[in-house]
Amino acid sequence: MHSFSSRLIRWQRQHGRHDLPWQGQDAYRVWLSEIMLQQTQVATVIPYYLRFIASFPTITALAAASEDEVLAHWSGLGYYARGRNLHKAARIVVEKFSGEFPRQLEDIVELPGIGRSTAAAICALAFHERRAILDGNVKRVLARYCAVAGWTGEKRVESALWQHAERLLPENDVATYIQGLMDMGATLCVRGKPKCPVCPVRDDCAALATGCVQTLPTPRPRKSVPGRNTVMLMLSHGNEILLEKRAPHGVWGGLWSFPQFDDAAKARAWCGQHGIEILSERRLEPFIHVFTHFKLHITPLWLTLRRKPVWAAQSDSMWHPADAPVRAAIPAPIRVLLANAGCALAGDEAAKQIG
Repeated sequence: MHSFSSRLIRWQRQHGRHDLPWQGQDAYRVWLSEIMLQQTQVATVIPYYLRFIASFPTITALAAASEDEVLAHWSGLGYYARGRNLHKAARIVVEKFSGEFPRQLEDIVELPGIGRSTAAAICALAFHERRAILDGNVKRVLARYCAVAGWTGEKRVESALWQHAERLLPENDVATYIQGLMDMGATLCVRGKPKCPVCPVRDDCAALATGCVQTLPTPRPRKSVPGRNTVMLMLSHGNEILLEKRAPHGVWGGLWSFPQFDDAAKARAWCGQHGIEILSERRLEPFIHVFTHFKLHITPLWLTLRRKPVWAAQSDSMWHPADAPVRAAIPAPIRVLLANAGCALAGDEAAKQIG
């Protein structure tokens, strides 16, 4: 029987993915794709990747852009720390490596937002170095093939998987092998219904032999997901709605959002303290936005103002036309609320004309 790696390489050449826009590209494009693909599926990433590359074709162009421009291109992709770290890393590459992406693993892993597996993937795919990777898909493949029990986020289990990843590396065709590992995890050795009958390494897969494919890898220990409540103030005047830029850290750091408060009483008190004259108030339907570690229960409170507050003209605030396309860096739920507000304002205006 051929080795695990030779079978995987042969399978990748015949059945793997060969049309991804970052395949066969330089280190910058490989790096960008690897960052975007963290916690995000390929189908979602491709349009973001293409728009990003069109606007920032080089590391130098990315480094020269403002954080607002970068996050605007990231808007909707989630996990915004990835975009901020990408921008920081680009500036480091320009300053320290004259705009050329570093080739040494030790230099790559020092860049913001790049861990051991991502750095190894860049080295393998862009520079064809013999490096093992261990992303989420690969963890699942190896946990099953080698029958490694335990949650893959546990240090002991992850260490065992790294040992298997290093042991199974081929001497040649590493880039094809690494792509094959990722392809198999994404298309065959999937979570819910793995396609074992067509798997190229099924003959000696330990999980298949012992009947534990469905139980490996061991699921993450269940924890109750805490909830948080927030009231979002949608302050409108005419057809414009006020947005404010959040602090550069934490959830939605550096993005444009609505003023947020723990409850409606605090929101109204804040309006009073800032001299906001309210013409009308409308409480919109509450909804939930799910993050990795908590659920955010959002209650939108739409206030129509008599006049624009003077302080709202400062640099960390802006009035956005509700009926215009959103080009700023805005979280997905805020984008939805703005779209709904635009429709509502258009309806109100139509009603006035009819009346």
